[in-house]
Parts: sequence; C-alpha cells; structure tokens
Amino acid sequence: MVKAILHGCNGKMGRTVTQMIAEDDGIEIAAGIDLYDGVQNSYPVFQNIADCDVQADVIIDFANASAADALLEYSSSRGVPVVLCSTGLSDAQLRKVQETAGKAAVLKSANMSLGINMLLELLKNAVRVLAPAGFDIEIVEKHHNQKLDAPSGTALALADSMNEALEGISGTAYDYNYDRSVRRQKRDKNEIGISSVRGGNIVGEHEVIFAGTDEVITFQHTAFSKAVFAKGAVEAAKFLAKKQPGMYDMADVAAAGQQA
Repeated sequence: MVKAILHGCNGKMGRTVTQMIAEDDGIEIAAGIDLYDGVQNSYPVFQNIADCDVQADVIIDFANASAADALLEYSSSRGVPVVLCSTGLSDAQLRKVQETAGKAAVLKSANMSLGINMLLELLKNAVRVLAPAGFDIEIVEKHHNQKLDAPSGTALALADSMNEALEGISGTAYDYNYDRSVRRQKRDKNEIGISSVRGGNIVGEHEVIFAGTDEVITFQHTAFSKAVFAKGAVEAAKFLAKKQPGMYDMADVAAAGQQA
C-alpha cells in the first residue's frame, strides 16, 4: 500500500483527490497539508509541511505555487518523491525543481490528464508533417474565471511539444504570439499563436488548429470535471513511489502502464 502526503488537501483538487484515493485499494493518504482547516478529513492535516512528521512514500501536490518552496525543501531534505501538479512556478522555483530531482524523484506535468499527455505525442507527429507543408498553428485555451495564470501551463506544454519536434526537423523553433493587438502586421509563418479565454466554470479546454490552404485540421481536448486531473495524479503517485531520484513525466507513467 502506497502512503501519500496530499499537499493542498483542502482545496478543490485536494478534495477530489481525497475522494478518489478513498476508492483505490493501492494507495492511501497518510497526512494532508493545508492552511485552511475548515474541512473534516480522515487523516491528520498540518498547516506547514515542515511540521509534518508522518512517514510517506510520495507527496501529491495541488497547492498554490507560493507553497512550492517549502514543499521542494521537504522533498529534497527527506528524499520523498513528489508529484508536482502546481502551475505558474517562477524561474527560480523551476530551478529548485531540478535541484530537488537530484535528491528525490520528481514528476512534473503541466496537466495530469492522461488524454492531454497522449495529445502531446500526437501533436509531435502532426507538426512534423503539417508545418513543412505551410500550415499555420494556433492554440486556443479556455478556463474558468478564477484561473490566475494565462496562458495555461497546458497550452504552453502543447506549444513546447510541437516546438521540440520542429527543432528536430528544421533546427528552428517557432515564436509564441500571445497578443496581435499590439502590432499591425501579417502573421509570421514561424509563429504559434496562443489565445486565452476565461469565463464561467469551464474546467479546461484546449484546441490546436492547423490552418492550411483550403483545409483545417483541429485537435481538441475537453475536461468536463477535475476528476481527470485527480486520476492522473493518483496514477502518477503510485508509479513514482520509491523511484530513484530524477525527473519523470506522465509519459513514464503511460509507458509503465503499457508494460504492466
């Protein structure tokens, strides 16, 4: 049985993960971390992760990015693997993630959905064919009106995935264009446009458009509930527990599932 610490246990995602783990025989929550104590939990909850004295095999993180420094310090000092789901990390925090991976297993993904991570691979194949044929690339992402960062980490991950493939075939990466209103000029052929929509309670929608001459090809992923992210995080935690230090991603989780 994998024992997990849930970092950000009383937030919306934390509560979803708690419910999902309660129905999973392969993992249990040993302790939670959250500043808010207005939720009744079946496990002990600490306001500061540094005060947590409960032994665990892995940490699942769905807390605010501001709490990442203390989390990474805890993981690094104790060698506890961490599934890092927080978005909007600063450059300094991203460097700390790399440092932590030298002392503990770290799985970081901009989106924990298994479907999104499959889409990342599909886009690499698509862009190798369509970009040289002159197709323009646009990404439109839609989220609820409470989301703080824009564009979403997932939209950037989709763009980065395609750019990785583009650099492999041409040696040149595309630029990202977030706002065409600031300049009046034609679209650059070597750019990826990224647009953000915020409204209502949209959980998450990402559309990648390849627009060519007389034809358009669209890839779209829609999340109808936060459960898709919770499911991916739980599977990642079971995979990461007791792994050796290093950086991992959801592709490793998917590969392990195929071999099982």
